[in-house]
Amino acid sequence: MDFRLKLLAGTLVVALSTAAHAADPIKIGVAGPFTGGSSSMGVSMRDGVRLAIEEINKNGGVLGRQLVAVERDDEAKNERGVQIAQELINKEQVAATVGYINTGVALASQRFYQDAKIPVMNNVATGSVITHQFKAPEYKDNYVFRNAAHDSIQAPMIVEEAITRRGFKKVAILADSTNYGQLGREDLEKALAAKGIKAVAVEKFNIKDVDMTPQLLKSKAAGAEAVLTYGIGPELAQIANGMAKLGWKVPMVGSWTLSMANYIDNSGTNGEGARMPQTFIQDPDTPKRKAFIDAYLAKFKPKNNRIDSPVSAAQGYDSIYLLAAAIKQANSTDGVKVREALENLQTPVEGVVMTYNKPFSHDNHDAITPKEVTIGEVKGGRVVKAQ
Repeated sequence: MDFRLKLLAGTLVVALSTAAHAADPIKIGVAGPFTGGSSSMGVSMRDGVRLAIEEINKNGGVLGRQLVAVERDDEAKNERGVQIAQELINKEQVAATVGYINTGVALASQRFYQDAKIPVMNNVATGSVITHQFKAPEYKDNYVFRNAAHDSIQAPMIVEEAITRRGFKKVAILADSTNYGQLGREDLEKALAAKGIKAVAVEKFNIKDVDMTPQLLKSKAAGAEAVLTYGIGPELAQIANGMAKLGWKVPMVGSWTLSMANYIDNSGTNGEGARMPQTFIQDPDTPKRKAFIDAYLAKFKPKNNRIDSPVSAAQGYDSIYLLAAAIKQANSTDGVKVREALENLQTPVEGVVMTYNKPFSHDNHDAITPKEVTIGEVKGGRVVKAQ
């Protein structure tokens, strides 16, 4: 009898332990700049992630387990991103990580996920090389995915808007000195060359620069009819303000970051008319987008009911649903199985940017194609669809 009781007690302990383990939350790392000049993108992305996790958990979670975001501020610094990646992998033991706003941080950090065979979903960073950092034949499998419009999509769209649609023949390029800015500048020059055009001026500026007069004077002297940009909001605002100060107003056409709140707010009326590629505009033009916008505004109450970076929020939101679908299909949080599921998603995933129908394959880890991207314009302190 004693033996049977001991056996029963042991069985119960094992069963309870197994049940407790099964109910353990699934940790998802969230890495981005929540302070500093890139923070409007980082915070918007993080809040989109929070909203998606809340919705999924209310509906029972994934595999009967709740999702938990493990958030870290990388401050847009490469070295901080590296520290965070190692912490999320080794200490927090995340099943996957979403985020990366800055191309340089992504390139410095995501190698640790590759080595650990843990998927990382870039939901904002757009450097074209990001999803090709670990490609065959050197790497059999790639654990880096993305649901943002990479620069090889954006740069040709910028050039098409400036050269073909608007007829400018002389353009200047102003790009920041980061990996993001310089890789984007290279993509712009390639896209211009494809149309037989060379920029009349190519100028560089640094993060936190507040005076763009030298770059703008060179561009003006070269006869630039438009300025093509690759940078982030605060410095882009200085370009618009610098042009106004010089009494030289030509159109700005640049990467998606011209939609950032700290460009729109810091440039004021000087920033009106800027155009940029967008995967998502804060426009409730579908039921799914309306529900997302309404939920975001109700939960986070942004100033003037305007999401600081709608693209970042939407892509952050969608990245969680993509990962959740892969974990569900894999019936596991094992990194190899989740990667394989992402590369062969059997069920469409309804997001706010689009419905993702087999968005990835083994050899293509970029979900966004040119047909999902439109041109936006700053008008009345917001981004609207360009006419």
